[in-house]
Amino acid sequence: MNYLITIEYDGTAYHGWQRQADASTIQGEVEKALRVMTREKIVLNGSGRTDAGVHAQGQTASFKSDAGLSTEAFHMGLNSLLKDDIVIRGCRVVGDDFHARYAARGKVYRYSIRNARVPAAIGRQYEWHIRGKLDFYAMQRAAVCMAGRHDFKAFEGVGSPRSSTVRNVVRAEMTRKDNGLVNFTIEADGFLRYMVRNIVGTLVAVGRSKMEPDQFKDVLMSRDRQNAGATAPAQGLCLINVIY
Repeated sequence: MNYLITIEYDGTAYHGWQRQADASTIQGEVEKALRVMTREKIVLNGSGRTDAGVHAQGQTASFKSDAGLSTEAFHMGLNSLLKDDIVIRGCRVVGDDFHARYAARGKVYRYSIRNARVPAAIGRQYEWHIRGKLDFYAMQRAAVCMAGRHDFKAFEGVGSPRSSTVRNVVRAEMTRKDNGLVNFTIEADGFLRYMVRNIVGTLVAVGRSKMEPDQFKDVLMSRDRQNAGATAPAQGLCLINVIY
């Protein structure tokens, strides 16, 4: 049977999603647990990769097993075998042809910034602390231009596996709370490697008045990575959910 699991994880201690021979990864840890349960060599097909230090609330992955276990058995059994920083949120049966990556229609990411003089002790591993005051409204104006279908080559990281750098962004929005927490949320039909972190680094350049909001669109249209800002730290990024 073919199964789809939803995974929440704190990526702090892991070298990203993708299995590596000499490093601990999310895919590797879940596959090891599946082998213990089924005594099968199971390959987990994730909806996509997250980099080292990046988190997820709703990563998804599909796998096939002939062990005959129920979805509840997989759900609870995996949670009993995995470390506390990886949790299976759900498990369901899907069609034989279903593949978590190829069936995905979109994803939602959130990047969190703590814009305050004093950093947070609790939750610091899930946000980028920036002491200097950011111009939130300038960042908000810059983010608006990303909605729609654009070529995001200017925000592409080196080694991004893709046939095209064009992506359709459904929404790109900035929100903030009274405690100084600034969130950037973006939903698109797909993402390039480091795309969100490079976008955030460039938005922060706008917030620091190193770039005008209108210049952000010029960077996007230039298709030149050298025109964009620095890559934001990994710990502020979280995959919120995958859309099917």
